[in-house]
Amino acid sequence: MAYFYRDLKLGILGGGQLGRMLIQAAIDFNIHIRVMDPAADAPCRYLAHEFVQGKLTDYQAVMDFGAACDYLTIEIEAVNTQALQALQQAGKQVYPDPEVIGLIQDKRLQKLFYAQNGLPTAPFNLLDSRKDAHQYVDMLPAVNKLGRSGYDGRGVQLIRSPHDLDKVFDAPGVLEQFVEFEKELAIIVARNLRGEVRCFPLVEMV
Repeated sequence: MAYFYRDLKLGILGGGQLGRMLIQAAIDFNIHIRVMDPAADAPCRYLAHEFVQGKLTDYQAVMDFGAACDYLTIEIEAVNTQALQALQQAGKQVYPDPEVIGLIQDKRLQKLFYAQNGLPTAPFNLLDSRKDAHQYVDMLPAVNKLGRSGYDGRGVQLIRSPHDLDKVFDAPGVLEQFVEFEKELAIIVARNLRGEVRCFPLVEMV
């Protein structure tokens, strides 16, 4: 409770199911919650204190929304990071940092970040277009991912054989060597402003 004062205004960009869970977690604190989402019937609409319908990638829409908030966070990464950087420079607290959001928006940048920082990741090649994939026949089967705008399984496909190469997304993306696995596990790690780290329970993806 020490972090929050009465009527602190938290702005959430994105009004989907994750935003709804965030609101439910914050409901016991003295936080005034504002949400912006392009959908008029977004799941967060009737839980937030204020709901603004607007395009998350529109610079001015994000600027106007953020101007009335003390803190800003995201529910989905498809947001205008230039606006968030400007709001941060104007004194608004933005979490995650806009630079980090920019990194997670692009799977190509993510893979390069892993490689440059010695983080384990499946072997990969960057693609500018569909035709680039034909030079990597020897790494099939492989997973083809769009660089941007893919989420919840969208923009991800398995390329099993050379016959599938014509199905590769004709856009900047990644061709990642398929990894045989027994199960997929996920964990969320959070860090507060004092540098304290907490881990949420480990879960199995099914």
